[in-house]
Amino acid sequence: MTDYQLPNVWQWEDENSNRGGNRPTAGSRFEKKLPVGNAPFQVYSLGTPNGVKVTILLEELKELGVKGAYYDLYKIDIGEGDQFGSDFVSINPNSKIPAMVDQSQTPQVDVFESGSILVYLAEKFGKFLPTDIHGKTETLNWLFWQVGSGPFVGGGFGHFFHYAPEKLKYPIDRYTMETKRQLDLLDKVLADRNYIAGEEYTIADIAIWSWYGQLVLGNLYKGSAEFLDVSNYSNLIEWTNRIADRPAVKRGLSVKYQSID
Repeated sequence: MTDYQLPNVWQWEDENSNRGGNRPTAGSRFEKKLPVGNAPFQVYSLGTPNGVKVTILLEELKELGVKGAYYDLYKIDIGEGDQFGSDFVSINPNSKIPAMVDQSQTPQVDVFESGSILVYLAEKFGKFLPTDIHGKTETLNWLFWQVGSGPFVGGGFGHFFHYAPEKLKYPIDRYTMETKRQLDLLDKVLADRNYIAGEEYTIADIAIWSWYGQLVLGNLYKGSAEFLDVSNYSNLIEWTNRIADRPAVKRGLSVKYQSID
Protein backbone atom coordinates (compact mmCIF):
# COMPACT_ATOMS: atom_id res chain seq x y z
CA MET A 1 0.00 0.00 0.00
CA THR A 2 1.36 3.42 -0.97
CA ASP A 3 1.43 5.98 1.81
CA TYR A 4 -0.86 8.93 1.23
CA GLN A 5 1.14 12.07 0.50
CA LEU A 6 -0.47 15.19 1.92
CA PRO A 7 -0.70 17.98 -0.67
CA ASN A 8 -0.15 21.58 0.37
CA VAL A 9 -3.72 22.40 -0.65
CA TRP A 10 -6.44 19.75 -0.73
CA GLN A 11 -8.31 19.39 -4.02
CA TRP A 12 -11.63 17.61 -4.49
CA GLU A 13 -11.17 14.93 -7.14
CA ASP A 14 -14.73 13.62 -7.46
CA GLU A 15 -16.60 16.52 -9.04
CA ASN A 16 -19.78 15.43 -10.81
CA SER A 17 -23.16 16.73 -11.87
CA ASN A 18 -25.19 14.34 -9.69
CA ARG A 19 -27.75 16.01 -7.48
CA GLY A 20 -26.76 13.78 -4.54
CA GLY A 21 -23.45 12.85 -2.97
CA ASN A 22 -21.07 14.80 -0.77
CA ARG A 23 -19.41 17.98 -1.94
CA PRO A 24 -17.18 20.51 -0.19
CA THR A 25 -19.79 23.22 -0.77
CA ALA A 26 -23.16 24.03 0.80
CA GLY A 27 -26.44 25.29 -0.63
CA SER A 28 -29.25 24.02 -2.84
CA ARG A 29 -28.48 22.20 -6.09
CA PHE A 30 -31.88 22.25 -7.77
CA GLU A 31 -35.37 23.71 -7.44
CA LYS A 32 -37.79 21.49 -5.56
CA LYS A 33 -41.08 22.42 -3.92
CA LEU A 34 -41.94 20.44 -0.81
CA PRO A 35 -45.52 19.35 -0.12
CA VAL A 36 -47.28 21.00 2.79
CA GLY A 37 -50.11 19.31 4.67
CA ASN A 38 -52.65 20.63 7.15
CA ALA A 39 -51.17 19.30 10.40
CA PRO A 40 -49.49 21.76 12.78
CA PHE A 41 -46.09 20.19 12.19
CA GLN A 42 -44.54 19.38 8.85
CA VAL A 43 -41.67 16.93 9.27
CA TYR A 44 -39.23 16.24 6.44
CA SER A 45 -37.08 13.32 7.44
CA LEU A 46 -36.01 9.69 7.07
CA GLY A 47 -35.97 6.70 9.43
CA THR A 48 -32.34 7.10 10.47
CA PRO A 49 -31.28 7.30 14.14
CA ASN A 50 -31.46 11.09 13.99
CA GLY A 51 -34.73 11.04 12.08
CA VAL A 52 -36.63 8.69 14.38
CA LYS A 53 -35.92 10.89 17.40
CA VAL A 54 -38.56 13.29 16.10
CA THR A 55 -41.23 10.75 15.19
CA ILE A 56 -40.77 8.97 18.53
CA LEU A 57 -41.22 12.21 20.49
CA LEU A 58 -44.27 13.23 18.47
CA GLU A 59 -45.81 9.79 18.99
CA GLU A 60 -45.04 10.01 22.72
CA LEU A 61 -46.85 13.36 22.84
CA LYS A 62 -49.83 11.86 21.02
CA GLU A 63 -49.78 8.92 23.43
CA LEU A 64 -50.28 11.41 26.25
CA GLY A 65 -53.23 12.95 24.41
CA VAL A 66 -51.42 16.24 23.84
CA LYS A 67 -53.51 18.43 21.55
CA GLY A 68 -51.67 19.96 18.62
CA ALA A 69 -48.96 17.29 18.38
CA TYR A 70 -50.11 16.01 14.99
CA TYR A 71 -47.79 16.04 12.05
CA ASP A 72 -47.41 15.31 8.36
CA LEU A 73 -44.32 13.24 7.64
CA TYR A 74 -42.49 13.36 4.32
CA LYS A 75 -39.59 11.23 3.15
CA ILE A 76 -36.35 12.98 2.28
CA ASP A 77 -34.34 10.35 0.40
CA ILE A 78 -30.77 11.34 1.21
CA GLY A 79 -29.47 8.70 -1.20
CA GLU A 80 -31.22 10.54 -4.03
CA GLY A 81 -30.12 13.98 -2.84
CA ASP A 82 -33.57 15.25 -1.78
CA GLN A 83 -31.88 17.19 1.02
CA PHE A 84 -30.32 19.52 -1.54
CA GLY A 85 -33.62 20.72 -3.01
CA SER A 86 -34.37 24.44 -2.71
CA ASP A 87 -37.33 24.19 -0.33
CA PHE A 88 -35.55 21.82 2.03
CA VAL A 89 -32.41 23.98 2.09
CA SER A 90 -34.58 27.01 2.91
CA ILE A 91 -35.68 25.17 6.08
CA ASN A 92 -32.27 23.66 6.87
CA PRO A 93 -29.30 25.41 5.21
CA ASN A 94 -27.13 22.51 6.42
CA SER A 95 -28.99 20.02 4.17
CA LYS A 96 -29.37 17.32 6.83
CA ILE A 97 -32.43 15.49 8.09
CA PRO A 98 -34.55 15.92 10.11
CA ALA A 99 -36.13 19.31 9.52
CA MET A 100 -39.45 20.52 10.83
CA VAL A 101 -41.83 23.42 10.28
CA ASP A 102 -44.25 24.54 12.99
CA GLN A 103 -46.98 26.16 10.94
CA SER A 104 -49.19 26.74 13.97
CA GLN A 105 -47.07 29.85 14.57
CA THR A 106 -47.27 33.09 12.58
CA PRO A 107 -44.90 33.42 10.94
CA GLN A 108 -44.01 29.73 10.80
CA VAL A 109 -41.02 28.44 12.77
CA ASP A 110 -38.37 26.43 10.92
CA VAL A 111 -36.44 24.02 13.14
CA PHE A 112 -33.47 21.87 12.18
CA GLU A 113 -30.98 19.62 14.00
CA SER A 114 -32.60 16.73 15.85
CA GLY A 115 -31.56 17.97 19.29
CA SER A 116 -33.03 21.40 18.63
CA ILE A 117 -36.30 19.84 17.43
CA LEU A 118 -36.54 17.72 20.59
CA VAL A 119 -36.02 20.75 22.83
CA TYR A 120 -38.48 22.84 20.79
CA LEU A 121 -41.26 20.26 21.07
CA ALA A 122 -40.55 19.46 24.72
CA GLU A 123 -40.67 23.13 25.70
CA LYS A 124 -43.69 23.92 23.53
CA PHE A 125 -45.79 21.19 25.13
CA GLY A 126 -44.17 21.02 28.56
CA LYS A 127 -43.42 17.30 28.33
CA PHE A 128 -40.33 15.08 28.60
CA LEU A 129 -38.10 17.93 29.79
CA PRO A 130 -38.10 18.61 33.55
CA THR A 131 -38.72 22.17 34.65
CA ASP A 132 -36.63 22.12 37.83
CA ILE A 133 -33.10 23.38 37.31
CA HIS A 134 -31.41 20.13 38.29
CA GLY A 135 -33.58 17.82 36.20
CA LYS A 136 -33.57 20.11 33.17
CA THR A 137 -29.82 20.62 33.28
CA GLU A 138 -29.12 16.90 33.63
CA THR A 139 -31.44 16.15 30.72
CA LEU A 140 -29.73 18.74 28.52
CA ASN A 141 -26.31 17.50 29.65
CA TRP A 142 -27.11 14.08 28.21
CA LEU A 143 -28.91 15.39 25.16
CA PHE A 144 -25.84 17.39 24.17
CA TRP A 145 -23.63 14.43 25.07
CA GLN A 146 -25.48 12.39 22.43
CA VAL A 147 -25.25 15.17 19.85
CA GLY A 148 -21.50 15.38 20.41
CA SER A 149 -20.84 11.65 20.75
CA GLY A 150 -23.08 10.28 18.00
CA PRO A 151 -20.78 11.20 15.10
CA PHE A 152 -18.08 8.92 16.53
CA VAL A 153 -20.57 6.05 16.31
CA GLY A 154 -22.16 6.88 12.95
CA GLY A 155 -19.55 8.72 10.93
CA GLY A 156 -16.70 6.92 12.67
CA PHE A 157 -17.47 3.34 13.72
CA GLY A 158 -20.47 2.82 11.44
CA HIS A 159 -18.73 4.20 8.39
CA PHE A 160 -15.51 2.21 8.67
CA PHE A 161 -17.13 -0.97 10.03
CA HIS A 162 -20.05 -1.09 7.59
CA TYR A 163 -19.92 1.39 4.71
CA ALA A 164 -16.26 1.93 3.80
CA PRO A 165 -15.26 0.17 0.56
CA GLU A 166 -12.31 -1.51 2.30
CA LYS A 167 -11.78 -2.62 5.89
CA LEU A 168 -8.92 -0.71 7.52
CA LYS A 169 -7.65 -1.78 10.94
CA TYR A 170 -6.56 1.61 12.27
CA PRO A 171 -9.87 3.52 11.92
CA ILE A 172 -11.94 0.47 12.91
CA ASP A 173 -9.86 -0.01 16.07
CA ARG A 174 -9.97 3.72 16.86
CA TYR A 175 -13.73 4.12 16.54
CA THR A 176 -14.58 0.73 18.04
CA MET A 177 -12.63 1.69 21.15
CA GLU A 178 -14.50 4.99 21.43
CA THR A 179 -17.89 3.37 20.78
CA LYS A 180 -17.28 0.74 23.45
CA ARG A 181 -16.17 3.47 25.86
CA GLN A 182 -19.47 5.24 25.27
CA LEU A 183 -21.45 2.03 25.75
CA ASP A 184 -19.59 1.38 28.99
CA LEU A 185 -20.32 4.92 30.16
CA LEU A 186 -24.05 4.49 29.55
CA ASP A 187 -24.03 1.10 31.24
CA LYS A 188 -22.39 2.56 34.34
CA VAL A 189 -24.79 5.53 34.45
CA LEU A 190 -27.80 3.22 34.19
CA ALA A 191 -26.56 1.05 37.05
CA ASP A 192 -28.22 3.31 39.63
CA ARG A 193 -30.98 5.10 37.72
CA ASN A 194 -33.88 3.96 35.55
CA TYR A 195 -33.40 6.55 32.85
CA ILE A 196 -30.49 8.48 31.46
CA ALA A 197 -31.14 11.71 33.37
CA GLY A 198 -32.62 10.14 36.50
CA GLU A 199 -35.95 8.50 37.30
CA GLU A 200 -37.94 10.28 34.60
CA TYR A 201 -38.17 9.39 30.90
CA THR A 202 -37.00 12.44 28.93
CA ILE A 203 -35.87 13.63 25.53
CA ALA A 204 -32.37 12.50 26.57
CA ASP A 205 -33.60 8.90 26.55
CA ILE A 206 -35.22 9.38 23.15
CA ALA A 207 -32.07 10.87 21.63
CA ILE A 208 -29.70 8.30 23.10
CA TRP A 209 -31.93 5.27 22.52
CA SER A 210 -32.32 6.16 18.84
CA TRP A 211 -28.58 5.60 18.41
CA TYR A 212 -27.29 3.41 21.21
CA GLY A 213 -30.45 1.42 21.90
CA GLN A 214 -30.75 0.50 18.26
CA LEU A 215 -27.05 -0.32 18.18
CA VAL A 216 -27.52 -2.70 21.12
CA LEU A 217 -30.51 -4.28 19.37
CA GLY A 218 -28.42 -4.88 16.25
CA ASN A 219 -30.57 -2.57 14.13
CA LEU A 220 -27.89 -0.22 12.82
CA TYR A 221 -24.95 -2.05 11.25
CA LYS A 222 -25.12 -5.75 10.42
CA GLY A 223 -22.97 -7.77 12.80
CA SER A 224 -22.06 -4.77 14.94
CA ALA A 225 -23.79 -5.92 18.14
CA GLU A 226 -21.70 -9.11 18.17
CA PHE A 227 -18.54 -7.25 17.12
CA LEU A 228 -19.00 -4.77 19.99
CA ASP A 229 -19.91 -7.58 22.42
CA VAL A 230 -22.93 -5.63 23.67
CA SER A 231 -24.00 -8.54 25.88
CA ASN A 232 -21.55 -7.23 28.48
CA TYR A 233 -23.65 -4.11 29.06
CA SER A 234 -26.52 -5.54 31.10
CA ASN A 235 -27.88 -2.25 32.44
CA LEU A 236 -27.87 -0.74 28.98
CA ILE A 237 -29.63 -3.81 27.57
CA GLU A 238 -32.38 -3.61 30.21
CA TRP A 239 -32.96 0.10 29.51
CA THR A 240 -32.88 -0.52 25.76
CA ASN A 241 -35.52 -3.23 25.91
CA ARG A 242 -37.76 -1.26 28.26
CA ILE A 243 -37.83 1.71 25.91
CA ALA A 244 -38.21 -0.50 22.84
CA ASP A 245 -41.42 -1.86 24.39
CA ARG A 246 -43.06 1.56 24.63
CA PRO A 247 -46.02 1.76 22.20
CA ALA A 248 -45.05 5.25 21.04
CA VAL A 249 -41.50 4.13 20.29
CA LYS A 250 -42.82 1.26 18.19
CA ARG A 251 -45.06 3.66 16.26
CA GLY A 252 -42.26 6.19 15.84
CA LEU A 253 -40.14 3.52 14.18
CA SER A 254 -42.87 2.18 11.89
CA VAL A 255 -44.68 5.38 10.90
CA LYS A 256 -45.35 5.84 7.18
CA TYR A 257 -43.50 8.48 5.18
CA GLN A 258 -45.27 10.33 2.39
CA SER A 259 -43.49 10.99 -0.91
CA ILE A 260 -42.39 14.52 -1.77
CA ASP A 261 -43.02 13.90 -5.48
